[in-house]
Amino acid sequence: MSMYGRDPWGGPLEINAADSATDDDRSRNLQDFDRAALSRPLDETQQSWLLGPGEQKKKKYVDLGCIIVSRKIFLWTVGSILVAGFLVGLITLIVKTVPRHHRPHAPPDNYTLALHKALMFFNSQRSGKLPKHNNVSWRGSSCMDDGKAETGSFYKDLVGGYYDAGDAIKFNFPMSYAMTMLSWSVIEYSAKYEAAGELNHIKEIIKWGTDYFLKTFNSTADTIDRMVAQVGVGDTSGGSTSPNDHYCWMRPEDIDYKRPVTECGGCSDLAAEMAAALAAASIVFKDNKAYSQKLVHGAKTLFKFSREQRGRYSAGGTDAAIFYNSSSYWDEFVWGGAWLYYATGNNSYLQLATTPGLAKHAGAFWGGPDYGVLSWDNKLAGAQPIQTDYPGLLYTTRHPFYEIQDNSWVLLSRLRLFLSPGYPYEEILRTFHNQTSIIMCSYLPIFTSFNRTKGGLIQLNHGRPQPLQYVVNAAFLATLYSDYLEAADTPGWYCGPNFYSTEVLREFAKTQIDYILGKNPRKMSYIAGFGNHYPRHVHHRGASIPKNRIKYNCKGGWKWRDSSKPNPNTIVGAMVAGPDKHDGFHDVRTNYNYTEPTLAGNAGLVAALVALSGDKTTGIDKNTIFSAVPPMFPTPPPPPAPWKP
Repeated sequence: MSMYGRDPWGGPLEINAADSATDDDRSRNLQDFDRAALSRPLDETQQSWLLGPGEQKKKKYVDLGCIIVSRKIFLWTVGSILVAGFLVGLITLIVKTVPRHHRPHAPPDNYTLALHKALMFFNSQRSGKLPKHNNVSWRGSSCMDDGKAETGSFYKDLVGGYYDAGDAIKFNFPMSYAMTMLSWSVIEYSAKYEAAGELNHIKEIIKWGTDYFLKTFNSTADTIDRMVAQVGVGDTSGGSTSPNDHYCWMRPEDIDYKRPVTECGGCSDLAAEMAAALAAASIVFKDNKAYSQKLVHGAKTLFKFSREQRGRYSAGGTDAAIFYNSSSYWDEFVWGGAWLYYATGNNSYLQLATTPGLAKHAGAFWGGPDYGVLSWDNKLAGAQPIQTDYPGLLYTTRHPFYEIQDNSWVLLSRLRLFLSPGYPYEEILRTFHNQTSIIMCSYLPIFTSFNRTKGGLIQLNHGRPQPLQYVVNAAFLATLYSDYLEAADTPGWYCGPNFYSTEVLREFAKTQIDYILGKNPRKMSYIAGFGNHYPRHVHHRGASIPKNRIKYNCKGGWKWRDSSKPNPNTIVGAMVAGPDKHDGFHDVRTNYNYTEPTLAGNAGLVAALVALSGDKTTGIDKNTIFSAVPPMFPTPPPPPAPWKP
């Protein structure tokens, strides 16, 4: 049987059943066909049909331990990195070798340089266990037993805090004032402190003080009935030869005599001042919520105590009456109330601080030659003579009482300038604002409220000793008020019919601080360690006695007190009491009216320096002080009385 078909390649296709063969025959036939085909050359396409895909090359890899990558990719990556590194190095070399023509950074101004040194004074005044970074080589830990000998008391110990001046007494009243001033300066000028690299330092200084304050009363209680007024005594009246902080001339590290603790149960002025210090510091440390709240609680407790148990801390012939007498507590009520309002936002404190009767008692409207001046208490002028802190000299008082009413008016003027609380505060705040303007006018040379020395130093204490502490406070307030006005887009203020620009206030502050820094008839700086010509016989025990591993006893240090040689240790940053009304200065260690520094004086100096330092365009921080103050929605005034015919 045969079948015919069409061969697609041309010709007939015949499939013959008889031609079928076995598998072996067909295999041999196919092999013959293959040999015949291979005898002719084949193109690539035909070869690929017959031979299939060729054998591929085996890829190579690199084992990096944690990952296996292609060797080709690895080589490309390494090569790229090397080339990039070479290019970066070449560019860096070119940039460094090509000379650059740009202006170098301006050196720090004198105010910034003096600020660094003025802050170091507080390191020199520290009491207690000093930190390793205190950076005053001639100081060490001291008075580590303060307050520990008292049994059954409300305090565990009173270690820490600051020595007041050239002695080793811890007067809590001026110490509180100093910490308040420092905190205020940080709140207003934190950006300037940071630019000077001193923000952490000033915060550490403040915390050293506030940590000590929290030891001086039961800071965990809501109500207290006593607090500590001071540690140590200095009264040598009546010819007493008992060892104390004024009779003896010793390094604080060598003190071995008993240091009594003075407590008070009716001390409104001290309690309100310390409340202000804690409240202001709580704003400084607002980022440390736990510590800030601790400070606020302590401030509330102290202020409540000051209001409930009225009295002056220096009453009754205490040691404080000799050195830091206080004649009233009304101004501290205004000052403390204002700071507690800023720290808490509680309107009850603002209502108290703006009570017209309280302001009247505080002397807001009295006038007089010392109006608006951080000055001695007027009653001190008639104090009977007492022994000084060294035998043979008499004096009436060594330290001033710091009236703080002008600080309060400036502080409360800030509220009116930036928040405008309106009724019912507007009338009294406008009065405070007007009083502030009058105080600022009194600083200007055109007015005759205060004399000036021939060298230009304003005599805010009318020629009495120790003038510089008042001058630095006035310089701070003038600069601060100037910055307030500029931040409120107010170009100046009126003194009567005449308008004065804010620059006039800043210029006043500059001339006064420049005098202290050396632009004076004597061409000397009144800050130890600043400039080439400064006081070398500062009235200060620690600075005047060498650190030579010899312990000088109570009287053994007298030879250093009476020596005419310069102090072996420079108490860097200490602003001395200052020149007399004729620009004269006696660099004599035993004359404290010229050569003794104080905490309160240096706090004012630091505040003035930071306010003037750096770039003028870096003004105040308008908002931080109001962090806790809620939005103010003024209460509308009451409607007028009905008309009666």
